[in-house]
Amino acid sequence: MSTSAPSSALFRRVAGAFATGVTVLTVEREPDCVHGMTANSFTSVSLDPLLVLVCVSHEARLLSFLKTQRRFGVSILRDDQQTLSEHFARSEQTEEMERRLGIRFIWTESGVPLLDGALAHFACNVAAEYPAGDHTIFIGEVESMACHEGEPLLFHRGQYRRLAP
Repeated sequence: MSTSAPSSALFRRVAGAFATGVTVLTVEREPDCVHGMTANSFTSVSLDPLLVLVCVSHEARLLSFLKTQRRFGVSILRDDQQTLSEHFARSEQTEEMERRLGIRFIWTESGVPLLDGALAHFACNVAAEYPAGDHTIFIGEVESMACHEGEPLLFHRGQYRRLAP
C-alpha cells in the first residue's frame, strides 16, 4: 500500500470511497419559513437514549438557525430526489425555486419541519454540540421518526448513485 501525505483533497477523495445516504437537514429560520441543507454527515449514535449525529460546516447558513432553534429535522432522501439534494446543497434558497420544484414541508406537533415525501424522517432536539475543525458536530435526541417505502439516494466518489436491483 502506498501512502501520501495527508491533504484536504486526498482526505476528500479517500472519505468519498465510503458510500453514504443523502439527507436534508431542516430548521425553521423564522415562523413558517424553513432553511434546509444537504448533508451526508449523518449517523445513528445510540439506542438508549435515541441519538443521531449531524455535522454542519461553520460556513453553512443553517448553523446559526440550528444554534438558535436547538431543533432540527433529518429527511433521508429517496432515489428519485436528487434534484432536492442539489437544491438544498446551494446556500441561497428561494420560495420561488421551492414552488417550482414542488418542495413541500410537513411539521411535527412540536414544530420541526421535515421534507414531505422523503424515505424517512427524524425530528430531533439538540442534546449536545461540539466544535470540531471547520464543522460543528450536533448530537440530536430523537423525538419522533417515520419510515416510508422506497429506495435510498446514495452518494459515492462525488456522484449520486442508486441501489442496483
